[in-house]
Amino acid sequence: MVGWNADTAAGSVGGAVTLVEGSNFSISDVTGDMFADRPHGVFFEDTRIMSLWRMTINGGALEPLAADTLEPYRALFICRTGRVASQPDSHLIVERSRELGVGILEDITVRNHSREPAVCVVELEMDADFADLFEVKDARITRHWEQTREVRGDSLIIHGAWKGTHKAAVLHSPGAIFSHDGLGFRTVVPPQGEWAARVYVLPLQDGAEKPVPFHREADGTSAAERRRAEWIRKTPVPESSNLTLYRTMLRCVEDIGALQIEDPVHPERTVVAAGAPWFMAIFGRDSILSSYMALPVDPSLALDTLRNLADRQGSEVDLLTEEQPGRILHEVRLGVSTKLALGGKSAYYGTADATPLFVTLLGEVSRWGLAADQVAALLPNADRALDWIRDYGDRDGDGFVEYQRLNDQGLVNQGWKDSWDGVNFADGRLAEPPIALCEVQGYVYGAYIARAWMAYDAGDFGLATELRDRAARLKKQFNEQFWLPDRGYFAIALDGDKRPVDALASNMGHCLWNGIVDDDKALLVAERLMSPELFSGWGIRTLATTMGAYNPASYHNGAVWPHDNAIIAAGLMRYGFVQEAQRVAQAIIEAAEYTDHRLPELFCGFDRSSFPKPVPYPTSCSPQAWAATTPVQLMRTLLRFDPDVSRNGMWLDPVLPEAWGRARATNLPIGGGRITIDVTGTEATVEGLPPGMTLHRGTRPPWLT
Repeated sequence: MVGWNADTAAGSVGGAVTLVEGSNFSISDVTGDMFADRPHGVFFEDTRIMSLWRMTINGGALEPLAADTLEPYRALFICRTGRVASQPDSHLIVERSRELGVGILEDITVRNHSREPAVCVVELEMDADFADLFEVKDARITRHWEQTREVRGDSLIIHGAWKGTHKAAVLHSPGAIFSHDGLGFRTVVPPQGEWAARVYVLPLQDGAEKPVPFHREADGTSAAERRRAEWIRKTPVPESSNLTLYRTMLRCVEDIGALQIEDPVHPERTVVAAGAPWFMAIFGRDSILSSYMALPVDPSLALDTLRNLADRQGSEVDLLTEEQPGRILHEVRLGVSTKLALGGKSAYYGTADATPLFVTLLGEVSRWGLAADQVAALLPNADRALDWIRDYGDRDGDGFVEYQRLNDQGLVNQGWKDSWDGVNFADGRLAEPPIALCEVQGYVYGAYIARAWMAYDAGDFGLATELRDRAARLKKQFNEQFWLPDRGYFAIALDGDKRPVDALASNMGHCLWNGIVDDDKALLVAERLMSPELFSGWGIRTLATTMGAYNPASYHNGAVWPHDNAIIAAGLMRYGFVQEAQRVAQAIIEAAEYTDHRLPELFCGFDRSSFPKPVPYPTSCSPQAWAATTPVQLMRTLLRFDPDVSRNGMWLDPVLPEAWGRARATNLPIGGGRITIDVTGTEATVEGLPPGMTLHRGTRPPWLT
């Protein structure tokens, strides 16, 4: 999941506190302060509306004691004032309770633990540079807004202008003393007493005189709190005798909810944003795969994702944005900052895999019992996606989908490993485009099978047969041209000269997931994936240690990605490699224990035998969508849980590792109803199946063979 070619050069947010609410986010240090020369700030519509937020008491900086994210949108910072030379400890403790919404609300409390009154000058310095998040992320501020400041009553308004565009941010606090630099309070905190104030920072939108209020209901709840409560109410409730698994599942459900954003055109729809802090936007590949893996939590997310992407499906040829008829976009950005985005517009289409994955997700959604008319309404979009595969994706008519960027500003690599050096030969040389990735061919195969099944289910046997035959031809051709018989694994890609790119990489595990791998090759693939060169003990690396480009701290050439492992585990299970799938799942869940039970976007690929806990990757997003949905996908894989409402059946054949003990989930959505699954090892009970639905023990038969 990358939006920039230079993503691996992004500034670290390590040691920072990130809050997320819809598409808005904030980043601060552990005192709660924010600094413009760091990747800090409050962001609204991809713009930094607050770039400096520094609190001092009596002129001194705060010393951090603790910082806790209470909910994804709320944090508590506990600090103390600087110590006086004659005293071993400070008597003043400062609490900053911050809530993110449209801007921030911050409650400040100063507690005096001395027996003497404390004279305090509390000052908050603020600035707003209105920088684009791309500029902040890459530490390259290119636009400088003409700034004016206005003190109006109990508010400070910072105005910014740039090439005819105007933005503003409002600092507001009743009872404060305002100045050009921010606000201040002069108070005396009584002995063993406290003093408190409330401060707001809000965007001023579209030339309005007043900011959008940080709204709360009569009971004191905010919009974020209400949305969170509604999300928790409708999502499954996990239980487990394994404490790590239990806490990880709870955290992932929380994060899936936190990462949801509204479509500005259709606010009734939500999609899963790619990840915080830098990817709080719709991303084709990320949103598709994340909503696919989140199906057991909320199938409606997948349907909303498909509808949002369908609305923005390519309709014309645009060399700058790489839009093409039928193509599914790579990312969407908002505001004037879009001219800094890929392609210079709000949407960029340079990805090879989102289009076939769109069709695969629609096929999966069709089996979960969602509104049949809404699913059927997306079939024309699926057919246009298949047309793109034929007319644009397969650039040379050889049967494979290739990519090559259409301008020198687009993504060099357009698969999920889309950093500039993400596709290379065994000796480390970069592959030259056009590039046909192995996993993309698997996704195309999966798209053909998914659309064939939907045609078959609708009684269109001619189309079903045509697509099944197309899938069979692709599978045969793939196994002939991508297989490296002398090495026992699949090439990561074919390069521009149709030479196999012979690096040993994790990509081929995705091919197991879609079933494009011939049965006689699957065992060798599984053995390679689980070899010490690829399996670190914490998961499967993106690139084997024996490869020329391997680096355990490389974004796509040696690190471990949880979502990559979740897809590979599903592929291993599909081909019957139960122990291998269990081993991958256990490793990833055990890794979560060292990251406060929130799986990061990725972590370094150092071997577990040398490093007893996962080594963090410096610029890893957290929370991140397909990392958050990984535990759900792993659990579904090991439960071998497959509903098919169109067949009036649900298949369940659990193989939970012994260490996971008993697992139970209530309120699981299926076919318009809610069920409870209770599993220990290979034994399972199900309660609440919808009328007419039959529980099958075993693996669901394939759609088409």
